[in-house]
Amino acid sequence: MSDFTVGDDDFLVDGRPVRLLSGALHYFRVHEEQWDHRLSMLRAMGLNCVETYVPWNLHEPRPGVFEDVAALGRFLDAAGRAGLWAIVRPGPYICAEWENGGLPGWVTARFGRQVRTRDTEYGAAVERWFRVLLPQVVERQISRGGPVIMVQAENEYGSYGSDQVYLAWLAGLLRTCGVSVPLFTSDGPEDHMLTGGSVPGLLATANFGSGAREGFGVLRGHRPKGPLMCMEFWCGWFEHWGARPVVRDPGQAAEALREVLECGASVNVYMAHGGTNFGGWSGANRSGPLQDGALLSTVTSYDYDAPVDEYGRPTEKFWQFREVLAPYAAGPLPDVPAAPVGIAGRVRAELTGWAPMGAVLEALGDAETEPSGVPPTFEDLGVERGLVRYRVSVPGPRRPYALGLSGLRDLATVFVDGVRAGVCTEESPVLPEPVAGPAEVELWVESLGRVNYGPRVGETKGVTVGVMHERQYLHGVRARALRLESFECREAVGAVRFGAVPGAGQATDGASDTRGLYRGSFGLDAAPGAGGHAGVELPGWKRGFVWVNGFALGRYWSVGPQSTLYVPGPVLREGVNEVLVLELDEVAAGARVEFGPGLPVRTGAAGADAD
Repeated sequence: MSDFTVGDDDFLVDGRPVRLLSGALHYFRVHEEQWDHRLSMLRAMGLNCVETYVPWNLHEPRPGVFEDVAALGRFLDAAGRAGLWAIVRPGPYICAEWENGGLPGWVTARFGRQVRTRDTEYGAAVERWFRVLLPQVVERQISRGGPVIMVQAENEYGSYGSDQVYLAWLAGLLRTCGVSVPLFTSDGPEDHMLTGGSVPGLLATANFGSGAREGFGVLRGHRPKGPLMCMEFWCGWFEHWGARPVVRDPGQAAEALREVLECGASVNVYMAHGGTNFGGWSGANRSGPLQDGALLSTVTSYDYDAPVDEYGRPTEKFWQFREVLAPYAAGPLPDVPAAPVGIAGRVRAELTGWAPMGAVLEALGDAETEPSGVPPTFEDLGVERGLVRYRVSVPGPRRPYALGLSGLRDLATVFVDGVRAGVCTEESPVLPEPVAGPAEVELWVESLGRVNYGPRVGETKGVTVGVMHERQYLHGVRARALRLESFECREAVGAVRFGAVPGAGQATDGASDTRGLYRGSFGLDAAPGAGGHAGVELPGWKRGFVWVNGFALGRYWSVGPQSTLYVPGPVLREGVNEVLVLELDEVAAGARVEFGPGLPVRTGAAGADAD
């Protein structure tokens, strides 16, 4: 049993000064059978601590329905086995480039602008969640022989609001739930962020990727005493679909880390190992200095240009960070574990069946709603991840008018009388050609990820205002949801009626409409196991999702910059492996699904630089 406290200048373990050398590794972005290896990589890099967020929406998908909350406890136990302390950041908001910043869609739909404020009903939902979650933390605190040494209250709140009543209440709730280790806040090193996000009596930390002396100078202006810590040292950055790759020079990042340590500060490397946004949980951002512009959807990979890459391999940044960190370690650094190995060679999946979107919806979708005056949003339908088919009639006879989707979020493939009429987006919500009446309109609307940072966290998805013909709203809208989690149920997928693959000499229901669910298989002579992996590439495919042996790898999109999806070794098996591909746009002739040993995630070639 030990005691971890915050002194005037240092962190103290049983009264002895210690420097925290932490690295971020999110348990929910790494397959559980690979936790031990990734944690051992952190130890070998010279770290003595691991930090993780906790995504509320992953564990309470519906009010009062909790799923595998114990995963956090199992991860903390793994950290203890690896000889690491642990910092837990339970939110309730986490950002993390994760869907809705970790807040469940039902929470933001129900409470709207009251989220992240002193509102008592929102607070009641948070309290119910914390009382289920926090026993996983409390029983693993350092005072009870576990690895947990600190817990964060909220996250970067100063980037969002200034409700000190809410923050004080949240800190009190953590204490009431049994958290006795030091509490802290983390914010950007700017006056308005620190005044809005810090809490009297709690350690305040700063987040930045460079300029440690300046950043800590601002922090000292607000907190003259207390140990200095950069809670998020951004050693890389995340990426958006359709944007350029983002890389950071390893030498420059290592020098910035050195500056943090030369300031006498503790550090949390964000990310030490990023992992993957499996299951379609990637969030999104809004462009512009105030994060209120165009939607920017986050890619499936969360490699982050981290020192341990998405495949678990040490990068040049790893070796340079290890050199910087070694003098601050308590003793000699452990040997670096052997790098994970990919499957041998390349193998192409044989596609054996296809079901058009209508058949997929019939088998896996929710029941269609009754006609309504306005289109129900994703939140009205209780859809966290997936898509919704809307149907509405254009009355007639009437001459052609522009047909538009007011308040569309985020992307809609539109069919008029069964013929594809175009793709609408938030920026281009009107069909290119006018529509005459009478006509039947189908809108297949996708969410490209909920915003995870800034003032538009919690915005609704779907057709959020209405379907318009000229200036007239069209009423009597019906909606049917197709949830991504439905594809993980073997029994549900078994109900899908598959036919011949388009282009294989068979006619299709939709003629040139190649959207739908593709089923296939590929063989492996040997399973790579927990220590291995594969990468899957989809040349000729446009946009959709992939599952291997029922495991949801995430979204693919031909706009890049990501072209290979990571497949964890524990998902693969010797012999026949099953693959499902849900294509939401179109498939080109000769499209392939190929598995290989896995490519380097970041090349360091032409791309925007991270800070």
